[in-house]
This record gives sequence, structure tokens and C-alpha cells, in this order.
Amino acid sequence: MYKTLIIVILFSANLVFAQDDAKSNLDSFNKRNINWYNKDLKSDKIAGASVDKLYTELLQGKPAKKTIIVAMIDGGVDIKHEDLKGRIWINANEIPNNGIDDDKNGYIDDIYGWNFIGNSKGKNLNKAPLEKTRMLRTLEKKFENKKETDFSGDELEEYKLYKKIENSYNKEFNESNTMYNNIKGFVNNINASKAILSDYLKNDNFTESDIKKISTTDENVNSAKDFMLYLYKHNTNIKEIKSYFNYVSDEVNYQLNKDFYPRKEIIGDNLNDFSDTNYGNNDVTGPTPEHGSFGAGIIASIRNNNLGVDGVADSVKIMTIRVVPDGDEYDKDVALSIKYAVDNGANIINMSFGKDFSPHAYKVWNALKYASDHNVLLIHAAGNESENNDTIVHYPIKKLAKTTTIENFIAVGANQMKAKKHLPAIFSNYGKTTVDFFAPGVDVISIAPKNKYSVASGTSFSAPVVSGVAALLWSYFPEKSATQIKEAMMKSVSDLGDKQVYLPNEDVKTKVLFGDLSITGGVVNAYKAFLYLQNN
Repeated sequence: MYKTLIIVILFSANLVFAQDDAKSNLDSFNKRNINWYNKDLKSDKIAGASVDKLYTELLQGKPAKKTIIVAMIDGGVDIKHEDLKGRIWINANEIPNNGIDDDKNGYIDDIYGWNFIGNSKGKNLNKAPLEKTRMLRTLEKKFENKKETDFSGDELEEYKLYKKIENSYNKEFNESNTMYNNIKGFVNNINASKAILSDYLKNDNFTESDIKKISTTDENVNSAKDFMLYLYKHNTNIKEIKSYFNYVSDEVNYQLNKDFYPRKEIIGDNLNDFSDTNYGNNDVTGPTPEHGSFGAGIIASIRNNNLGVDGVADSVKIMTIRVVPDGDEYDKDVALSIKYAVDNGANIINMSFGKDFSPHAYKVWNALKYASDHNVLLIHAAGNESENNDTIVHYPIKKLAKTTTIENFIAVGANQMKAKKHLPAIFSNYGKTTVDFFAPGVDVISIAPKNKYSVASGTSFSAPVVSGVAALLWSYFPEKSATQIKEAMMKSVSDLGDKQVYLPNEDVKTKVLFGDLSITGGVVNAYKAFLYLQNN
């Protein structure tokens, strides 16, 4: 699971990211942000993916030759969204809702894809611990209160892994717990003050003007009045603070809670047995489809329909595979979902998720290799930790020790719209040898569940830009292989390698060359990639 970065607010001197309220239309959003990921660096002075230029200058009157299937392995997609009408993959070999596995692929009534984190009774896994939490829970039984000299050989290596996980877990838990306790008091003050003022004014929807008119000798009311006016004076967004409080609450109570194990009750499978595939259900939307819907909208929202945003690709279908809960994804689900996508005809697999530890990394790598061997293109978000992926691993990855490199794998960093010093997103992971190129991923606008729209930032949304570009290119050059589509994008980026930029980091402004942050030193460019394919 990668943290989605949506709307930056300042709180306790730290940058905090919280979700903005989704809107039913685009009127309330900054117009310059709408569809900026489709713009061109030269024509529009915006570091987009040059999609609109490709459509306008090279594709007018030229129909695509093939519809490309993009598997969205994520937390679910609102398949009924108005801006995805006709863009959802349908399994033609399955008769809807007859309770029979008509196509004999092992999944009953998988009309739009499959939900690997649910059960046959329709109950879905929503929240889950982080992988480090799950692994620590297991390893503690063997290594707690032991020391390094107690072990040798493979056990020693396992002990070292245990200590690494324990250190990582303790650091994150202490940070989250401290933030939780700090914000908890603040949120309690907000709730108490609102309750006092609501009772005094006999109005739950009071305004700043209403508060200013209060004149009383009641100390509690005056304290509440002063506190709320202080918040108004400093333009405090109470909704965002409460949203962030809910986020850190989930971290402490679920993601970092070693006693929280909902999968055992809901699914009850053996996580170590990858041949055990008889679980899940066909609810591909699930309880939290915000993240997956947003990415699907970037790829496939209907273009030029005067409705919402313009997706990157026109001739595309989204295969929805639900794997990512609120917490870290499970290796077993990831591996099986990749195989499902390949076996059911996906051309591209979008993976906007990742984690620090992977107990079955080789199983996932084998699934990625299976996809690559079957001419499927794999697009992965680099991550949002401002870290160097050359030195810090974020799974899944294209090469493990004693394995070959998966050729059809693309890792994507996030850039913002202006090709200036802040071109690489402040949160984006990077890597001279591990990240292939960058793509738009800051203040992007896309769809939200229930026919709404929202704004978000993250490499989770740079990856769908690339998946969309790949689908667009492949739809016009279906004779090309996945390797050739990747090559075209790699060799045709908007080359900004010589530009001095700030290294992604929230605290320190270190200048580096943009070319040192990825293999290509550029931003994906659909227009130039199309020309490359035409000429090669």
C-alpha cells in the first residue's frame, strides 16, 4: 500500500496529507489542474505526457486498431462511474450471476474481474496490518528476547531480518503513536468546543459571525468561543485535520496493531499456500474504491464528453482486480492477481501499490516473470517516501538476488507540472538504476466514486498515466511487443536530464540533476513515443 497524498495542510510544523472532499463536478477545482497530465512541455509549458498533442496532430481521423485491456490491481474501482461508461472489461465467457464458473478459470461469476480480499459470502477485507506488522508478529515468537550469538547460518539471517523489521516497526509505531496522541487532544478540543457552542446557540451549523456575536459570562462558552475563533483566524481546515486524525488512528489501531488479524476470520486461507486459490468474490468495487477509481479514470475516462476529465487512452478496457486493502497488500493475492490478469487477456497491468517487506518476494517475482513471458507490460508506482529505490527496496521489484531482470517492468516516479527546480514531486521515490522515468503525479484531478471527482498526488497516479500512454500506443501498434512499447517510451521521454532540480525531500533542499533520478532522466512523452514506433 502506498500512501495517497491528497491536499497538503500544515499542522504541528509537519506536512500532513489528507483527503479532500470529492466533488460532483469540476467547478470547484483549479482549472489549470484539469487534464494537465495530458499537456505538452513545449506547446503548453506544462510537463505533461503530451497526450493531447498526439491526438490533435497525429491521430485525427485515424481509428485505433485494437482495444487494449489494462488490469487495475488496486483496492477496487467504481465500475458504474459515468466517466467510465463502456470502458470496463467484461468477461464474455462468463454468464452473469448464475453461480457457475462458466469459463472454468477457477473464479465464479468473475464478470468484471475478481476480488481477492473477500469471501464467498460477500464479506470483504477492508483494513489490514502492514507487512512489517504481520511479519513481526510471526518472528517475535521465535526471536524475541534472543541475541545474535544464539544463531548461525540461515537462522542468523532470519534473526537479522527480524531485527531490521523490529527497528522499522518501532520507529513507525512511535512516530504514529506520538502524532495520534498529539492530534487526539486537538480534535477532542474541537469536538468539545463545537458541542458547547452548538448547545449555547441552539444551532449545529453556526458560523464565525454567529460566534463573534456571543456575549456571556459563562467561562466554558467563552473558552470555546476563543478556541474556535482562533481556528477561523488561522484558516484551519477542521475536516482535513479530522481526516488526518482518522488516518493516524487507523495506523495505530489497525496497520501497526500486532493483534489485529481480520483475514483469518474473513478469508481463512493459508497465506503460504499459493496453490490455494479458492477464495475471494466478484465484488470488484469493494468498500474503498477511491484509489483504484482515481487511477482508472486517468487511464480510461471518456475523452471530450463534456462531462469530467479526459483519460489518456481511448481504445481501452479496465479489468478490475481488488487486492489492496487499507494497509499492505498480501504477496499471495498479488501473485494470484497477476496470473489472473494474464490468463484473462490483460495486455498491461497497473500496480499502484508497494511495501517495504515481502515474505514471498520470489513468488511475486515469478508471477511478474510469468506476465512478462506472456507479452504483458507491467507498470509500477515507485513509491511516495522521498527515498532512493537504488538503496531502499520497495516491493514488488523487477530483480531479486539470483534472478534475471524482468524486462517488461516499468517503475514510475512522479513529477509536477512546471519543469523547474521542483519538477520531481517532493514525495516521489527515485533511482538512477531502478526508476525508469517520471510522469505527472501532483495535483492530478480524476474520478471519485459515485460520479464525483477529486484531486490527488502520488506516484500511484503517475503509474496510470504511463499505463494509459502504453495502452494508447499499443492500440495503434498492436503488432509491437510489450518490450517494444516499453522501449519506445524509454527512448522518447521529454529529456530533462541536464536540469538542476531539488532532490525529493520535505526538509532539505539539495540540488541534483534530474538525470540522476531515473534511468532516462525524463518525463514520459506519448507524442514522441508514437513517432518512435512509426519509425522503428
